[in-house]
Amino acid sequence: MSAAPQQSETHRPRSHRATLEVESSRRTQLIDITRQVEHEVARSGIHEGVCHLYVSHTTAGVIINEHDDPDVARDIETVLDELVPRDDGYRHAEGNSDSHIKASLVGISETILVERGRLLLGRWQGILFCEFDGPRHRELELKIVPD
Repeated sequence: MSAAPQQSETHRPRSHRATLEVESSRRTQLIDITRQVEHEVARSGIHEGVCHLYVSHTTAGVIINEHDDPDVARDIETVLDELVPRDDGYRHAEGNSDSHIKASLVGISETILVERGRLLLGRWQGILFCEFDGPRHRELELKIVPD
């Protein structure tokens, strides 16, 4: 009885890294980026693993939430603006303290499982880039790591 041949490390998919470009048109705006992330997962060739998303800005973030109905994103925007008003006597001289606070509340990273070459998201879930100091050109870092 012979042992099954082991797959060479050179044939194992390597991690895939990309930077996604995001353009906002409003000060507070949740932007559905699910398709761009799915595109990168497909490009990676990785069938099983983990997709890490990271926002390297202090006034923006990323969340996973419903993306089928755009009114959900608008409701989240409205509530965050009500919870953290733009002008509320903040000390930060740049006038965007509310943006920093909102980014701290939603967070700057997400991790999503990749199975059978696809993001493992729930039926209604999508990935939303959260802009709090727009309009701006932003970048989101993505890394897909195989199992």
